Amino acid sequence: MNLPRLVFIVFVFLLGIPVNAQKDTTDIKSYADQVMIRANLDTNIESYVFSEGEEGNQTEQIFSINNKTKVSLSIDYKIISATLSFAPQFFSENKDNELKGNSSYTDFSFRLFPKRFIQTLYYKNVKGFYIENTKDLFPNWKEGDPYIQFPDLRVQSFGGSTSYILNQNFSAKSIYTQGEWQSKSMGSWVPFLDYDLTVFRNKVEDQKYKETQYKIGANMGYFYNWVIGKNVNIAPYFALGLGGKFSTYRNVQEDGARMNAQYLTLRMEGGLHVGYNTDRFLFGGKMNFNAYAYNQTKNQAVQNNNLYGLLYIGYRFAPPRVVKNTYDKIQKKIPVL
Repeated sequence: MNLPRLVFIVFVFLLGIPVNAQKDTTDIKSYADQVMIRANLDTNIESYVFSEGEEGNQTEQIFSINNKTKVSLSIDYKIISATLSFAPQFFSENKDNELKGNSSYTDFSFRLFPKRFIQTLYYKNVKGFYIENTKDLFPNWKEGDPYIQFPDLRVQSFGGSTSYILNQNFSAKSIYTQGEWQSKSMGSWVPFLDYDLTVFRNKVEDQKYKETQYKIGANMGYFYNWVIGKNVNIAPYFALGLGGKFSTYRNVQEDGARMNAQYLTLRMEGGLHVGYNTDRFLFGGKMNFNAYAYNQTKNQAVQNNNLYGLLYIGYRFAPPRVVKNTYDKIQKKIPVL
């Protein structure tokens, strides 16, 4: 089943979710006056799928990065949350350089939680891809042979999202960053805009290629926080989106002529969070996925798929005086903080 059809089916199902939970009231415990640090370990599967041909007779090229495990360090205080992610080479999953080439991954994200809004900004830099389904393209390829590699293929993304929590009694921070604890089960619809600027660069036989993409999309998601006892919560979510992509590149087959293209995009994402929380310690795990697709031509489609599981452990403590004083000074100049 192709992505657009799957999106339509799930969207119809999503509209049938009851919203009675939004009428409930809840108690939310805030940890805004505490500094929270978290260490995250996750498997990051970044891939771009290029499909060509009619349905049922398509050929695919799956571009993936070699790094499958990354580490993230996060710090939260008041309404600010910042995370730095990278893929260290000492993990065995990140060492198959001879077969899959060398990949690098860096990701920095920054979140603000002003009242019922969630503002996210991020920067991501990925370099070094290989074709995961090399055998489909070269039947003589066998396990242990090097994959087709694109060591100079680099993808840089600058983007963000702006979300609004429709249910004022729902704690989004209890799911996103564990900056709060919600004591009663509850859900909320969450509309959000996502936007980014992505630059693709590659070098093949001394010929440089560059493509710039601008994307914007409108999405609707549903989040539910199921609280079990005093310390455990399970939180699934699902979201669908529709948007546009605007691409600019130079066509090397036409003397470097500048080309522009516009595409209709479909986006689907979801996940499940399971956590354990106390006033000092917290730990848990998440499983998330997102799929993004558009048709280049009638018989050509592109998908960017991301699937990962995450384990985290965190600790809260009173802020050092220098941190508190600095934040208070900034807050006087920027009241939204």
